[in-house]
Amino acid sequence: MFLLKNSSCHKQQSKNMFYFYPKLNRMKKENIQEKLLSKSKNSQLEKFGKTITFFCIAVIVFVVAMIFFFVAQKGFSTFFVDKINPFKFLFGTTWNPSELGPDGKPLVGALPMITGSLIVTVLSAILATPFAIGAAVFMTEISPNRGAKLLQPVIELLVGIPSVVYGFIGLTVVVPAIRGVFGGTGFGLLSGIFVLFVMILPTVTSMTVDAMKAVPSFYKEASLGLGATRWQTIWRVLLRAATPGILTAVVFGMARAFGEALAIQMVVGNAAILPTSLTSPASTLTSVLTQGIGNTIMGTVQNNVLWSLALILLLMSLLFNIGMRAIAKRGSL
Repeated sequence: MFLLKNSSCHKQQSKNMFYFYPKLNRMKKENIQEKLLSKSKNSQLEKFGKTITFFCIAVIVFVVAMIFFFVAQKGFSTFFVDKINPFKFLFGTTWNPSELGPDGKPLVGALPMITGSLIVTVLSAILATPFAIGAAVFMTEISPNRGAKLLQPVIELLVGIPSVVYGFIGLTVVVPAIRGVFGGTGFGLLSGIFVLFVMILPTVTSMTVDAMKAVPSFYKEASLGLGATRWQTIWRVLLRAATPGILTAVVFGMARAFGEALAIQMVVGNAAILPTSLTSPASTLTSVLTQGIGNTIMGTVQNNVLWSLALILLLMSLLFNIGMRAIAKRGSL
C-alpha cells in the first residue's frame, strides 16, 4: 500500500511538473519578448537626440530660407513695384536715387558699385595668394617646427583683429602712403585693395596650410626617392596636389573680401562713380549699403534699390560658395 501511495504521489508530482514547466517557459518567453519590445533608456535617449538634431537642422534651414525670401522680396520690389528697368539698374553708370532721369525714373545705375566690389575683391585675392602660398610652404616644408610656432600666432592674431581696426590703420597709414606716392587724395580702390589684402591673408594662409598638410606623405617620399630635389618636390608635386585646396582658400578669401563693409568704406572714398583708375575715389556694394540704409524710409524707391544691392551681394556670396564646393568636389575625385 505504501509503495502504491508513493508511486501515485510521484505520478501526481510528475504530472504537475509536466504542466508547470511549459507554463514557466511561456512566462519566461513572454518576459523576454516584452523586454525586447519595450524601449530601453538608450533607445529613448537616441530618439531624443535625433529629434533635437532634426529640430535644429529645420530651424537653420528655415532661418536661411527666410533670409533669402526677405531679401529677395525687398530686392525685387525695385523692379515689380517701382518699375525700374533691370538692365538699366545693372548696367547704368549713374547712381543718384533722389533725382529722376529722362524717363522719369530714379537714377539707380549699380554698375559703379559692382565694378568697384569686383576690382577690390579680385586684386586683393591675387595679391594675397603668393604670400599665403609662401607662408604655407614655409610652415609645412621648410620649417615645420619653428616656422609654425612663429607664424601661427601671428595668423591667429590677424584673424582676431576687428574690421574697424583695419579701417583705422588703412586710414592713417595706407591712405597717406598712397597720397605721397601717387598723389591725389589717397582714397580709392588701391587703398581698399591693400586693406583687404591684409584682412584676407590669414584666412587664405590657414586654409592653404591645411591643404598642404592634407597631401599624402608618400607623394613627397616617392618624389625624393626618384631623385627630385626638395624644391622640385614642392613645386611639381606638393603644390600641384594641393591645388584644389589652395583654389578653395582663394575663393573663400574672395568671398570674405566681397562682403567686407566697414574697413573698405573708410578708405575707398565712397564716390558712386565708375572708377577710372585704382587711385581715384570709388565705392562698393557694401559701402553704399552701410551709408544709405539708415538714411532712407522703408518702402520708398531709395530704400528698395538698397535692398536690390543687398540681393546682388547675397547672390554673389552664393556663387562663391557654389564655386568652393565645386572646386572641393573636383579635388576629391
